[in-house]
Amino acid sequence: MKQLVLDILTPPAAELGNFVVGQNSEAVAAVQSSLSGSGEPMLYLWGEPGCGRSHLLQAASRVAQARGLRTAYVDCGQLFAPDETLLDYDCVALDNVEHLDAEAQVAVFALYNQFRDLRRPLLASGPCLPAQLPLRADLTTRFGWGLVFRLQPLSDDEKTAALQIHAAERGFNLSDDACRYLLQHARRDLPSLLAIVAELDHTSLEKQKPVTLPLLRQVLQNLTQE
Repeated sequence: MKQLVLDILTPPAAELGNFVVGQNSEAVAAVQSSLSGSGEPMLYLWGEPGCGRSHLLQAASRVAQARGLRTAYVDCGQLFAPDETLLDYDCVALDNVEHLDAEAQVAVFALYNQFRDLRRPLLASGPCLPAQLPLRADLTTRFGWGLVFRLQPLSDDEKTAALQIHAAERGFNLSDDACRYLLQHARRDLPSLLAIVAELDHTSLEKQKPVTLPLLRQVLQNLTQE
């Protein structure tokens, strides 16, 4: 696949404003309350890939940072692992905690205890319930001490609404037929779908053509070319 395709499929910046809530209003409200200091500071979000847990943690981190909190977002599946330096932060978001190694688990255990005592926001996410994580028992127990939410994936109708809102913000109309075609022929997670809409907008402007179903087919064909 061409490098261009990888660039195109980079998800848009994660914000609370572009997180499509769907059936997850309670979880989003809990995140907002945690960041404001009015709710439970310890949250754990779980769900299948594409459900939006990474988006929500990244968006929450941006909100906390904008409010002047020293904030860290850590993807535990990447090379950087949590360590004792996180104890100095005001808000920490730990994504994909199932990847924590033994040393990082020790650091997160200490982090959880300190943040709970000081009521600082600590948000975490994984693919399953805390008790099912492949981590030390005392750590999974702590992840379960705060609020735990399963993020529900969007329905096709909710994805269609999100795509059309995103297109309208870019100044063009995305028809129901185009949305159905996207859901049938493209990766179905919302970040990938929104990235394709962005490329459709770019192609439309570049070629000075209106957004139509044939143009969408051409964009998808270009993305899948070797």
